[in-house]
Amino acid sequence: MDIDKLIQQYNQETDISKKISILREVINTCDYYYYTKDESLISDRLYDQLFLELIKLEQENPHLITPDSPTQRVSGEPLKEFANVSHKKPMLSLSNTYTFEEIKDFHKRVLELLEGEEVQFFVELKFDGVAISIHYLNSVYSLAVTRGNGYVGDDVTLNVKTIRNLPLKVNDVYIEGTLLKDFEVRGEVFMNFSDFERINEEKATLGEKTYANPRNLASGTLKLLDPQQVSKRPLRLVVYYLDTENVKLSRQSQCIEIMKKLGLPVSPHSRLCKDLNEVFEFIHYWEHKRFTLPFQIDGIVIKVDRLDQQERLGMIARSPRWAIAYKYEPEKAETILKDIKLQVGRTGIVTPVAELEPVFLAGTTVSRATLHNADYIEQLDIRIGDTVIVEKAGEVIPKVSSVVLSKRPTWAVKFQFPDVCGCDLKGKLVRYPGEVAYFCTHPECPSQLVRRIEHFVSRNAMDIEGMGEKIINQLVSLGYLKNIASIYELKRFRNELIELERWGEKKVDNLLSSIEKSKNRPLHRLIFGLGIRFIGEGAAKILANHFKSLDRLMNAKKEELLSIYEIGEKMAQSVVDFFSNPKEIDIIEKLRNFGLFFEERETDTIENKFLAGLTFVLTGELQRFTRSEAKSLIERYGGKVASSVSKKTNYLVVGENPGTKLQNAKELGVNIIDEDKFIKLLKLEKSSNSFDKKSFEDKTLFD
Repeated sequence: MDIDKLIQQYNQETDISKKISILREVINTCDYYYYTKDESLISDRLYDQLFLELIKLEQENPHLITPDSPTQRVSGEPLKEFANVSHKKPMLSLSNTYTFEEIKDFHKRVLELLEGEEVQFFVELKFDGVAISIHYLNSVYSLAVTRGNGYVGDDVTLNVKTIRNLPLKVNDVYIEGTLLKDFEVRGEVFMNFSDFERINEEKATLGEKTYANPRNLASGTLKLLDPQQVSKRPLRLVVYYLDTENVKLSRQSQCIEIMKKLGLPVSPHSRLCKDLNEVFEFIHYWEHKRFTLPFQIDGIVIKVDRLDQQERLGMIARSPRWAIAYKYEPEKAETILKDIKLQVGRTGIVTPVAELEPVFLAGTTVSRATLHNADYIEQLDIRIGDTVIVEKAGEVIPKVSSVVLSKRPTWAVKFQFPDVCGCDLKGKLVRYPGEVAYFCTHPECPSQLVRRIEHFVSRNAMDIEGMGEKIINQLVSLGYLKNIASIYELKRFRNELIELERWGEKKVDNLLSSIEKSKNRPLHRLIFGLGIRFIGEGAAKILANHFKSLDRLMNAKKEELLSIYEIGEKMAQSVVDFFSNPKEIDIIEKLRNFGLFFEERETDTIENKFLAGLTFVLTGELQRFTRSEAKSLIERYGGKVASSVSKKTNYLVVGENPGTKLQNAKELGVNIIDEDKFIKLLKLEKSSNSFDKKSFEDKTLFD
């Protein structure tokens, strides 16, 4: 696929319909390569630019929006519960085996039932994910259902629609002259180790309980009732089953090739085996090779390849006779816990880490393992000097899972969390009520300094180019960076920086220029960059919009913070605690002296806030916007978006298939407008710098 030619074709095309079609092909192709083949065809920046162009073109030409457009992945309001759907064919569970003898028994039973016919086996990796059934009608994604009890599952169509390697429209594939367009595929929803680790790190930073393994996280994500939240989790899909009444299918190996041609994500790690020896070779190969995979597997699936033989073999109880799963035993190792050290993260959260006698486990030598928190140590009664069992959580993160009490030495030492951080500054360690973790409260703690600076300079905060992790580590170790404010003092050390290895004049000047530009970032970016616990990008914008000034935010009382829509108890208390810390105030004053903007400026906002004072609620599926886009537009022009209808709601914007909010709005006498009226309202801004709310409320405005 020559993506450059497609982009060039898009730039030269003048027909809007064709431009949109080309853009969709570009984005879908990039998604396929990125999420299925782990290959980036274009830069992230260019991808984002093209995606925004597609959104813009579709908004300007709503009649050209189709359900299979990549802009339509996230839609629908939060559900109160999942609807139940019956499977056309039961979703069976495989019988498990842990020995080659049991596989031989399975093979013998298959041959006996097929009366000695020649049998080939298709073997594939057993993904440790969540089983899912997905339906396509007229080649377009239409339904997704969980396994449930095997006969009835939950309708998770909107949630699965957010998975980026799921094609919303499949390629045309003809089998013996017939187009395959109506069919069901089954597979697993899973998550890569790297994404799992990142999400767990974010949870740990907030002092929240982390997930046990990628499968639990994937399962919990699919059960979320809000597709908007699901879309923030990088779920992936792999399919391994195809069923259709359109065409005649003959083999499992053929089905895999067909699904691949359709553009569906299939595993590249499978094999057609002519006998048991080849099956055993495949199992042996992946027993240790599995640790090199970016995702979790827990075994190998062995299937009779011919579908007619599968049908004759049938099933017993709730398992098919034609397939079996060989499960690998989880790898564990026994070693000595030599010590327990404390590791401090960006927000000061302290994680205990086990220092181990090095031991080989799951393909790597492990010398350190997580102990999660003080409660975990207490519950397992883990002591320094113990012989412990180590395993890899999700086969990637080493953890101490148990203690061999029979080998405990008499001198084994119980671990007690200290009162102060182990750094030279000796910051006080505290454990807030209801939290599982301890925190270091010193803002200049070198253990958390690097993480904090990384956050401050990140793209969504102050966006300082040229300050990656390695450079920050180097500048901290050399003493040039002592807190986030000292970033703006680096120009004093220009000559020294130029002399550093692999730096040079151009690199230093580019960095200093980027630092200088960051002083002009809007207030909400600064608030987010400060790294206040529980205050993400959205909350930072809300606070900036409400207070208009960092000084007013710094002096805000908890009661005022709680009165702001979407600011909860934890967030309010965290803001108060942050600005009550004299060391944080000292850093903020330094930032003020360096010339950063502490006030929300007119240039940071749209001048015409003609929706100011109005509260909107969205319901149903909008055709021209995603819900997040509609929400952003309302907020852009000064309005607020609430999640539920109340007497304070001014307008309910209704899309297709509205929920109970519509009836609630009717009962409360709330103004109800459809999407067309909503769009007409937004177009008023283009022709007027002022807005008459009384005219807006006049129904003739929309005639």
